[in-house]
Amino acid sequence: MPRTLYICYFGVREPLVQTQVLPYLREIGKGDLTAETPRRREEEIKISLLTFEPNRENRDLAEFEKVRADLAAEGIEWDWLPYHKRPSAIATAWDIFRGALYIWRRIGRFDVLHGRVHVPTLMAALARKFSFKQPKILFDIRGFFPEEYTDAGLWPENGMLYRGAKRVERWLMKESDAFVVLTERARQILFPTQAEIQNDKNANPRSAIRDPQLNGRPAEVIPCCVDLEKRFAGDRETLRREFRKRLGVEDRCVFVHLGALGGLYLVNEIADLLATARGRNPATFALFLTQSDPKLIEPLLQERGFTESDYFIGRVAPNDVEGYLHASDVGLSIVKATFATASRSPTKIPEYLACGLPLISNAGVGDVDELIESNKVGALIRSFETAEYERAMAEVEGNSGSGEQYRNVASREFDLERVGGVRYRRIYSSLIGK
Repeated sequence: MPRTLYICYFGVREPLVQTQVLPYLREIGKGDLTAETPRRREEEIKISLLTFEPNRENRDLAEFEKVRADLAAEGIEWDWLPYHKRPSAIATAWDIFRGALYIWRRIGRFDVLHGRVHVPTLMAALARKFSFKQPKILFDIRGFFPEEYTDAGLWPENGMLYRGAKRVERWLMKESDAFVVLTERARQILFPTQAEIQNDKNANPRSAIRDPQLNGRPAEVIPCCVDLEKRFAGDRETLRREFRKRLGVEDRCVFVHLGALGGLYLVNEIADLLATARGRNPATFALFLTQSDPKLIEPLLQERGFTESDYFIGRVAPNDVEGYLHASDVGLSIVKATFATASRSPTKIPEYLACGLPLISNAGVGDVDELIESNKVGALIRSFETAEYERAMAEVEGNSGSGEQYRNVASREFDLERVGGVRYRRIYSSLIGK
């Protein structure tokens, strides 16, 4: 039975792991399946998961053992190492060393080392470099990590940390046997065909990895997918009535932002857009389902005339997210469009669509432009101006698309099993079959 080690530099209890790691591992574990026979098991893949846990105190150990038992019941073997946060660079270097040593000691057990983004993939590559065993390395790139840090202002552009990360990135591209990216735009940047190179007269000079000469190494585009059957299978009308009553917004137009605030998320522009919506319709209600500090957005809303009865900002139980989305009317995805965000696949977008919501998004982020324009599921903002906000809202209001149409787009483009699962199993088949 083939075995893979999935390495993740997050804790197993974090929402990202629960929604964007474990569901994929369950799909990978189904083995070599084709899109035509999605439930037929021909050959299972044994899954091991390594995470880095920020709190490993005595009070956590009992919970960890329960998580271990629950995952084992699903066929996933789980182990963890401590996560160190400060001082940042030294702590990360120490975690990389510990992770590489852990993998090196067990490397003979695995056929594939699957690194989720750069740091885990570096652990895998270092472990293999100093071993006689040579499992395949799957570099799950997901985002342009060095550029994300500079775009968010965490690193100086072209500074020492950025240049060092780019050198490591180039080495990982050379060492890896297969790749996963989130968007077609990212694939075109990292792995352009000869025709794309010739036609791309406006290639961004920050892309230091153009045409890495795949030489037969597979690369898959796998967007952030959602489990439509398990997470978004509730009755829309029932949930809508229940959660609109809970919010007290039975007769209001609800704009929802799901996920983090701050960083690359443009809170001032979101507040301006909502103020424009409120000018068009005084019954506008702003809903922020977020774990971020409410102070990032609340003062901005109040400055624009919103009172406490006009918004809700806060975290909600994961099982309630579907209900709150069904209670909404329009989903927002407003994030700074940079070179790095060409690689982004916002999870909130398939979640909005799965709940039948039209989108308002700014242009230039991942494959969102193509998604909205080709499928008529919302409106794009091309500049952050009141007139553009007005145009986008009028476009959404005039959209003849139905909630069922939006859900069909979510199923076709982002379904966990039919899109994410099939593509991950396909790339594993390429690796294990070699």
